[in-house]
Formats: sequence, structure tokens, C-alpha cells
Amino acid sequence: MMELLMRFSPIAVALSLSLATVSSAVLGQKADDQINPRSIALVQQGEAALAAGRLDEAADLMEAALVVDPRNVAGFNGLGKVARAQNLPGKAIRFYRESLSINPDDLAALEGQGDAYVQRGAVERAKANLARIKALCRVTCPAATNLTAVIAKGPPAPAAAAVATQTNDKKNP
Repeated sequence: MMELLMRFSPIAVALSLSLATVSSAVLGQKADDQINPRSIALVQQGEAALAAGRLDEAADLMEAALVVDPRNVAGFNGLGKVARAQNLPGKAIRFYRESLSINPDDLAALEGQGDAYVQRGAVERAKANLARIKALCRVTCPAATNLTAVIAKGPPAPAAAAVATQTNDKKNP
């Protein structure tokens, strides 16, 4: 009997330790839909700094929010807004892409990315975002209205000239 106990005790101890470790890890996990409140507060401070025109401070606060909770879609959207305000549409598109990788149906990210596409001169891609927004809304929503207006206005002159040059280069190799 003692030999049997000695033979299986290391296995029993290892099994009990692994079960204890797994159960404590599961208890420590947060629900997927809960964003850290500190991260939310940092995004709100970043939005205020962006509204006040303090772009560097806004970017720092948004980045800090993402360090606290990397699932905070609003942080990526905020960084996208900052990049658009700095006339960096490529960077903005990447931030919105990160946001959409977390939540593919985020209207603010789709609208912001569409705006950045227009700012960059990629109007067709912006129209694809608009179609996605309309499919999600099913009725008129502010995101669709805003992006429609941005597309109607068209890209800024330098971006439009660059797109025209690229199109002519493709036609005349």
C-alpha cells in the first residue's frame, strides 16, 4: 500500500498544482467586454487635449490608454483622429485598421478611416467604407452622412494631383 502511495503521489501533487494554477488564472481574467476604467479616462483626457489643439499631448494620452488596455478601440480611434489632424492619413489608416481588427463593426473607425482615405486621395476605398457603414446602419446615421459629405468634397488638391499622376502613369507606361 505504501509503495502504491509513493508511486502515485508525485503525479497527484503535479495534477493538483496544475489544477490550482489553471483555476486561479481563470478567476483572474476580466470579461472581454470590460475596458479598464483608467484607459477610458485617459482616452477622455486625450479627446479633450485634441479638442484644445494639443496634438502631442493627445497622442501621448491615447498611447497611455492603449498601454493600460490594448483592447480599447477608442484609443486607436483617437490616435487616428490625431494623425488626421497632423495631416498623416497613412498613419491614421493604420490606427483605424487596428481598431477594426478588434471591432470590425465600429462605425467611428470606419468613418475615420474613410475620411483618411479621402485625405490620401483613395476615394474608392472611402466609398467601400461608406457602403459598409450603410450596411451596418440600415437607416441614415451620422457616420454615413459625415463620410458622404467628405467624399463629395473630395481629396485635398495635392492628394488629387498625386492620384491623377499615378493614374496617368498606369495608362502610359
